[in-house]
Amino acid sequence: MIHPSSIKGIFDRYQQATGTSLWVEQYENMQRTLSHLKDINRNLRTEIRQRMGEDLDGLEFEELRGLEQNVDAALKEVRSRKYHVISTQTVTYKKKGMREEPAFGFVDDTGGAWVVDGGAAADNMYAFRVVPSQPNLHGMAYGGSDDLRLR
Repeated sequence: MIHPSSIKGIFDRYQQATGTSLWVEQYENMQRTLSHLKDINRNLRTEIRQRMGEDLDGLEFEELRGLEQNVDAALKEVRSRKYHVISTQTVTYKKKGMREEPAFGFVDDTGGAWVVDGGAAADNMYAFRVVPSQPNLHGMAYGGSDDLRLR
């Protein structure tokens, strides 16, 4: 039993005397907020699936075009950030007095060419950096040695 002088007892007696409920409005506000947040969550999940190439069947041409433009803009931002990081690292190495700049490049795993410092990389290309602690790899040309293999 609730003691009549407790806080809960005071609220209960007030609600009985006035014939109102103190928490109904608060509960309804929380339910509306929850419903709104669920709608936002559902819309964001749909947008993520569409950016991943899923759930595109219901989109009109203009919506597909807008999605493509958004993906292109995001790709430009990622590339810009990548090149900024590479150039910042290069400047840092030069300031530290390193004789060699770090070698960045891509290797095509289908036996294609060696591309140094950028270029448009395909899905089958991997970025790498030769670290100074591996002196036997510096200056090595692609395809130069049959002894070096990924295992």
